[in-house]
Amino acid sequence: MKLTLKKCKLCCTEIKNFSVKRGNQVILENINLHLHCGDLTAVIGPNGAGKSTLLKAILGEIHHEGSLSFTDEKDRLTRKPNIGYVPQMLDFDKTSPVTVRDLFNVTYSNVPLWLKRSRSSEEIAKEALEKVEASSLLDKKLGLLSGGELQRVMLALAITPMPDILLLDEPVSGVDHRGLKIFYDIVSGMRKKYDLTIIVISHDFEFVKKYADKVVLLDKTIKCVGKPLDVFKSEEFQELFV
Repeated sequence: MKLTLKKCKLCCTEIKNFSVKRGNQVILENINLHLHCGDLTAVIGPNGAGKSTLLKAILGEIHHEGSLSFTDEKDRLTRKPNIGYVPQMLDFDKTSPVTVRDLFNVTYSNVPLWLKRSRSSEEIAKEALEKVEASSLLDKKLGLLSGGELQRVMLALAITPMPDILLLDEPVSGVDHRGLKIFYDIVSGMRKKYDLTIIVISHDFEFVKKYADKVVLLDKTIKCVGKPLDVFKSEEFQELFV
């Protein structure tokens, strides 16, 4: 299964007036963003700022007000974007004998795993893992993967098929420094090659400085948005983090 490269630089996803409330409690309020293909946007903010809630609202997993729209490379307002998602962590039984190959088979085949493996899902797995430099992990048990290896497998699943937007929710939490660098180098290369729009929640400001095109400083609403160094020098950042 071949994935078509997208290098238009023209697609745009608009998040308009996103708000989330639980009873009388405001979790997010009046979030407005324009996200262009090929850009990596880092969302930063203190604990409880609503960062993960924003991703869940984009995914449509929680009730929210506001709208999400996608404009394609021909300037047509066509549909909601296809979204890939890498969670902060994957909760599973680490004593399970399930391998990475098995995970792809159950995800991309309707045939019960105990009957036979799907040839198409095998090809999907190999191609996806190659994109995240994880081909050697195909037959490794999930419980034996390092934190960085597991996140690359989750990334491979998230980009199959290649989405319009890739959401990363603190994807390297608990990953060692080497695994962290490998993951972010892969993500950065991928957004350039496939013109991906990427939103990443991160507490790693050094990563943000190095990789992000735009930074959103969030504390229930958008406090500041701009290039990394401009946001880090802002009064709003100083008030929240210094």
